[in-house]
Amino acid sequence: MSNPLGAIVAFNAARVVFGAGSSAETGEHLRQLGVTRALVVCDRFVTQSGLGGRIEESLRAAGVDSVVYDGIVGEPNETSVQEAVAAARGGFDGFVGVGGGSALDTAKLCALFATHEGDLLDYVNAPIGAGRAVPGPVLPILALPTTAGTGSEVTTVAIIDFPRLGTKTGISHQHLRPALAIVDPALTVSCPPGVTAATGIDALMHALEAYTVSPYDTRPRLPLGERPPYQGANPFADPLCERAIELAGRHLRTAVADGTDLEARTGMALASTIAGIAFSGAGVHIPHALAYPIASLQHEWTPPGYGGAALIPHGFAVAVTAPAVFRFIADAAPERCATASRLLDGGDDLAVSLERLMTDIGAPTRLSEIGYGSDDLAAIVPGALDQRRLLVGAPKEVGAAEIEDLLRASL
Repeated sequence: MSNPLGAIVAFNAARVVFGAGSSAETGEHLRQLGVTRALVVCDRFVTQSGLGGRIEESLRAAGVDSVVYDGIVGEPNETSVQEAVAAARGGFDGFVGVGGGSALDTAKLCALFATHEGDLLDYVNAPIGAGRAVPGPVLPILALPTTAGTGSEVTTVAIIDFPRLGTKTGISHQHLRPALAIVDPALTVSCPPGVTAATGIDALMHALEAYTVSPYDTRPRLPLGERPPYQGANPFADPLCERAIELAGRHLRTAVADGTDLEARTGMALASTIAGIAFSGAGVHIPHALAYPIASLQHEWTPPGYGGAALIPHGFAVAVTAPAVFRFIADAAPERCATASRLLDGGDDLAVSLERLMTDIGAPTRLSEIGYGSDDLAAIVPGALDQRRLLVGAPKEVGAAEIEDLLRASL
């Protein structure tokens, strides 16, 4: 039961510079943040494409020294993050993340451990880690996304894969939100169709989950110091979710089919960023909780557009169970599911609307398509149950039996 008089919601958002060509101003913005020596965190595609060099030139022109670390490969894992953090402890006073969510999340963790002591599992959410709060502000982070999907440029979250634990999980704290996001849609034009599809469906899922998560005014009112970043659906996030859903429904198919269409790229870049702002305050729920073990336990599937790498892209891992989840929660959030379907493609069944879009962009719609069989499902359940910070927002009670049913419905 809602309790409007006893409920409190906070709205926090990153500073954003948006528009084609805006990345040329990176150096000036970094200098305004007081940075004099920056570590540029990216992957080798960014350096080989020439983008890394252009960013370095922008920094030099503004009087900012820089070093490039381009060791980001695939999804961040415990080992790759530790290697990046070692490079970050080299006397830098700011960090620039350039790339997809992997680079941006790693840049956040570089800033965290260049500022504060501790190990990864100290800060990882409980029960997987100790759930220790980030002690204070971190060195400035400037985020330059080259994909339209993760929203990491405006969120408080960094995700890490722990293969030895059989799941991915996150560090989430307001101090990890970048000081500035520069969202230049032109940087996404070179993104291959498969990557565009995976990241774009991730942006949509952020909006859909933040829109259907349990409302903020149905949750216990906690003391200020104990309130999590994920507060539930709220009047600040809702209109951003609605706009992001509509933008993805209008532009994602085109962005996948014709990556040179700057209107579609701009629409998806906007959808990604505003969905990121929305879910960083509202939260996500069951599909993301399932996605982390789904991606961590299967390392044999080779998705299109990822250079032959064996991984399950985060967006696909999230979306593959989403139709089953939305059928499961439809009776708990009927009006919101119906509205989301209408915004997405004019339909009246969110699960059906989402499946249509996934099929059109070549996203996997069944777990069996990404290498899972019925005998594998039981191993996913514990990793999903460990995502308590996400499952607390589920609009319906969900435990081990419900999770296994959703996985079987998605097989």
